[in-house]
Amino acid sequence: MGRTVGVSMTDRLAVGLVDGARVVGEVRYFPDQGGLAIFQGMPSDEIAANIMEQISLAAGGERLTAVGVGLPGIVRHGVVEESPNLIQMKGLAIEAMLAGGLGRRYPDVRVAVSNDADAMAAGIAATRGQLDRLVRVWTLGNGVGFGRYPAAEGVFEGGHTVVTLDPKETYCGCGGVGHLEGIMGHRAMRLRFLDLEPEEIFESARTGVARCMDFVKLWHRALAAGAASSIHMDGPGKFYLTGQNAHFVDVDRLHRYMSAMVKMSPLQGYSFEVVPGGEDIAIIGAAVAANSLAATA
Repeated sequence: MGRTVGVSMTDRLAVGLVDGARVVGEVRYFPDQGGLAIFQGMPSDEIAANIMEQISLAAGGERLTAVGVGLPGIVRHGVVEESPNLIQMKGLAIEAMLAGGLGRRYPDVRVAVSNDADAMAAGIAATRGQLDRLVRVWTLGNGVGFGRYPAAEGVFEGGHTVVTLDPKETYCGCGGVGHLEGIMGHRAMRLRFLDLEPEEIFESARTGVARCMDFVKLWHRALAAGAASSIHMDGPGKFYLTGQNAHFVDVDRLHRYMSAMVKMSPLQGYSFEVVPGGEDIAIIGAAVAANSLAATA
């Protein structure tokens, strides 16, 4: 039997060899510095070439059967239909491109490309033995992703849920007004507070700076509104919170805001859990999706 490589691309490439529900060996990261900013100025074919190079390095001398890749944006049927934070990827048939390039070295390989947050949800389901349950995850990074397992037909761009009608809320990377990502996204926070980094905003709120305290309240209320919208559409359950900015979440505060937004008794069974170190989990989730494809091929 061959092996599987999982790839997560959120703020950087994270690539690893996967066996079952665990990463074996060292996870590779690209780039070492600069993160998403480097990819934002890189042509799409060069991004694909870097993904393939990191896959080959992670595989070592192993024969690959499947490769799973999680990418930001709307990814359906192997095509990046939209990616606000990597606009050059729009319209790219990335699955076919990777399958063609990797197939020259690994002739039996199957490639499955999905949304990065969906890969995270699949990884959480796999590592917690919950492949028979509904798993939802918010990924809080440069943008805001919403992942769902099991995958379902649809877009599920929960980061672009409208959570405010204020016409001045225009910080979302897609250009939309009032979006969750326009409040919670790392890029959006830097645009809103040109004199403070996100870490400084939350630290200043803890020391009593009024404008920062007001924003932290807005930040949590936005997340509560996004989760409440999901509950009203998809029912109650647990939400996992991960990504570089998940450590900002005050779960108790979040529950207080949710209690004012979700009132129907059948929808009350919800909870939140912060999951640290998400990249390994997303790698596993991308591999799970690829193995499912290989098993049905």
